[in-house]
Amino acid sequence: MSTLEIAGVTKRFGAIDTLKGIDIALQSGEFLVLLGPSGCGKSTLLNIVAGLLEPSGGDVLIDGLSMRKVHPKNRDIAMVFQSYALYPNLSVARNIGFGLEMRKVPKAERDVAVRRAAEILQIEPLLARKPAELSGGQRQRVAIGRALVRDPKVFLFDEPLSNLDAKLRTEMRTELKRLHQKLKATIVYVTHDQVEAMTLATRIAVMREGRVEQIGSPREIYDRPASLYVAGFMGSPPMNLLEGRVSEDGERFEADGGTCLIPIPAAARKTLGSGRALIAGIRPEHLAPARAQAATALSMDVEVVELTGAETLLIGRTGEQTLIASVKPDDAPPTGAPFTLTVPPESVRWFDPDGGKAIEA
Repeated sequence: MSTLEIAGVTKRFGAIDTLKGIDIALQSGEFLVLLGPSGCGKSTLLNIVAGLLEPSGGDVLIDGLSMRKVHPKNRDIAMVFQSYALYPNLSVARNIGFGLEMRKVPKAERDVAVRRAAEILQIEPLLARKPAELSGGQRQRVAIGRALVRDPKVFLFDEPLSNLDAKLRTEMRTELKRLHQKLKATIVYVTHDQVEAMTLATRIAVMREGRVEQIGSPREIYDRPASLYVAGFMGSPPMNLLEGRVSEDGERFEADGGTCLIPIPAAARKTLGSGRALIAGIRPEHLAPARAQAATALSMDVEVVELTGAETLLIGRTGEQTLIASVKPDDAPPTGAPFTLTVPPESVRWFDPDGGKAIEA
């Protein structure tokens, strides 16, 4: 497959800066997910890569060649839309091969490409059907097959699973993951669903208000969020963000208005300082019931207990601050009960309240 570089791309609609300088470089075979809420600019960026929009500044390069003056049909990319965009009067086979037909590819060659795509996507028995006779998941496979037969340099996916129900989304995520592993394709994928991002991507670019807030592997984004925005956005349930300050001796963090004492490792004390206001980021799964007197203690008033299957979510408060813990069902206390939790100090992520950036301690 091919490399893709997004170099200093900006986009302005009138007086509104939608993209504010995006720099991303993909190696051949990478699966990049553009993740963020509605209005952050991710679909605009995808459309610029596709050539459907012109950037106000910057450039898009495929295999080192500028796409600035290249028409979309000549960029050797394939795009899969949220709405499937299938022709209702054509069979599945003709829908898949329609792009090749328009390019005057010989019928015998088209038929081989369509059969190969159908085999990969496991839709061979559906080739004679019309789109109206297909389920949502089958229609999405056809849309992917239409992109697949072109053997493009880059695949672009614009929220392709958002119209499917939860079960079909899970199945299609697995199919897309398997497809990427088999084809080693270079893919740019837009979504607001962090589960899709975590399960599909080799790298995630978290976007916010036209900028890339953080880019990295799913594990890096989850374990080491670079800002309060990323920490609060990634994870379901999200990371707990407790406001407080370092004790005057610099040895522990104390949450505002609640009983929360977290020892600060000696190696981090110089960086974090003493008496300093901080925000402690704690993943719910890192909190565990206190079995005995521990140096790290978080006292929680449990307000809601939610059984989700293999885990139970405890939602409550420490002082005036919200706290969520993920524990085993057998460890869950009754609603309304006080509960003491512990957390490994090394799993805590520290943030500066001024600016919201993570502190590498």
